[in-house]
Amino acid sequence: MYRKQIESYFEKNTEAMVNSIARLVDIPSVREAELPGKPFGEGPAAALAEALKMGQEMGFETRNIDNYAGVIEMGGEAKVAILAHLDVVEPGDGWDTDPFKMVMKDDGRIYGRGTSDDKGPAVAALYAMAAVREICPDLGGVRLVLGCAEETGSECMDYYMKKEPLPTMVFSPDAEFPVINIEKGGYGPRFSMSWEKETAEPRVISFVGGKTPNIVPGKATAVVAGLDASAVSKTADALNSGAVFTVAEDKGTVTILCEGKPAHASTPEEGINAQTALLKLLASLPLADGVSADAVRRLNRLFPHGDWQGEAIGIKMADDISGSLTLAFSVIDMNETGFTALFDSRVPICGNEDNVAAVAEKNLKAEGFTVDSSHMRPPHHVPEDSVFVRTLLKAYEKYSGRKGECIAIGGGTYVHEVEGGVAFGCTMPGTETNLHGANESMPVEELVLSGEMFAEVILELCGK
Repeated sequence: MYRKQIESYFEKNTEAMVNSIARLVDIPSVREAELPGKPFGEGPAAALAEALKMGQEMGFETRNIDNYAGVIEMGGEAKVAILAHLDVVEPGDGWDTDPFKMVMKDDGRIYGRGTSDDKGPAVAALYAMAAVREICPDLGGVRLVLGCAEETGSECMDYYMKKEPLPTMVFSPDAEFPVINIEKGGYGPRFSMSWEKETAEPRVISFVGGKTPNIVPGKATAVVAGLDASAVSKTADALNSGAVFTVAEDKGTVTILCEGKPAHASTPEEGINAQTALLKLLASLPLADGVSADAVRRLNRLFPHGDWQGEAIGIKMADDISGSLTLAFSVIDMNETGFTALFDSRVPICGNEDNVAAVAEKNLKAEGFTVDSSHMRPPHHVPEDSVFVRTLLKAYEKYSGRKGECIAIGGGTYVHEVEGGVAFGCTMPGTETNLHGANESMPVEELVLSGEMFAEVILELCGK
């Protein structure tokens, strides 16, 4: 009914929308040390102030929630909330342009930190609200909530939800299209073991794998005493692990570097886990009997190379809606007197504390490991047959010309803790934005398309 009017609005205001995005991208809003009245530092507070100023300039009501979050809204009781965030990750190296100076290039993309995550989408949502107001001046019930700490754990949203209730229909343009209605849960305890320093050889002196729990390690290193390099290389060659081993001997010790393929922990099957490959090699070596050697073999039993579904530790499971549990043994730091380690598992809807956390903890303890008990983050699921989700999918199909469907992911979005919340945009399937990497960018055409869909959804849900 309103498509021509929506498209006309964005055609007239595309340049203004891009300029608004530039105002936010140009503010380095990486979280920093807390300041008085600014819980996440100067940058996020400055970005929030600028965003609320834009909302005021466009005639909307605004509120600053103690610099944790801000609200831009069309009056009346809120029926729909849109959650976006203004904080960004560190720029890192490798940029072709200044990451905090938005640049429009001939390829139709805007470049800069936050163009796709999540300042560009936040502004697209703001302009969708402006389009709706122009088309139906008396319509209300829409709230754009802008958080300031999504990249560091969404403390901003936790604070906001304690201050103000959210409506039953919530979406976040902080992911991909079409609609993400299922986000797996998570479980990953820290576990450890200690022992007295041993002298028998051969033995493992050190074993260091990944440092980040949610990344499948691409490299791991170990030092072994009492073996020669040729013996270690021969064993490594026989493993057929898919990883590459480099072995160097020096003064009675052998250093082993294992190189695999890194991947996100939500998709461990896409990587080659260097940590488990090296663990397999260490467990295959003729180590002298002792607690340390026993620990290596026990770890290898629980986390065998290639087991990314948690079968060995007893938590393999799957359901038809959200798929399989995935597991990445991702962190270990072992020395001559013990180790600490972590794994990352993404848990489908059928998983819970009893059949995941309790089982894994029991099996870890059965191998003699000490477990720092931690609760499982529950899965998030919004039924795809709800009026809300069907409205989002209908708008997606109408404006994109593509099939609308719900998808499940192993990661988490800004609405994981929001009952009834789903992720909707802004990245189209197949589009690469270099999210969190150098030269982050976003096609302007997709931001316009997103804004048009958001406007359609607002009109459909708030106009009834």
